[in-house]
Amino acid sequence: MPATLAQQTCIPCSGTLPAATPEEIAQLHQQIPQWHLIQCEGISQLQRQYRFLNFQQALAFTNEVGAIAELAGHHPALLTEWGKVTVTWWTHAIAGLHHNDFVMAAKTDAIASTLGADTGPLPTDSH
Repeated sequence: MPATLAQQTCIPCSGTLPAATPEEIAQLHQQIPQWHLIQCEGISQLQRQYRFLNFQQALAFTNEVGAIAELAGHHPALLTEWGKVTVTWWTHAIAGLHHNDFVMAAKTDAIASTLGADTGPLPTDSH
């Protein structure tokens, strides 16, 4: 049985690897359906928002995602706010999506599940 995306390793990308094809993107996206395929300044990206009970949980999640990003040498855009974190993955070196982005998105989902991220309505900001 092939490894799930979350079990795979992000491979170094220097810009010489080709971007994922539309067919590959469609197939890989099926494995992380909660992620949105977006375009930002003409660059294809994966984005997902996670919700937490407070800022402390959101910050803990941000730090965990940052740790796996640093280990992989592949870094997302992270927007940490009270009760939520928006994560955006794309491969800067190719200005688009690569298999690595889907691997890292799946790893991000795994972290979220262990830290109790929620997909329900945003909590009320009480700060």
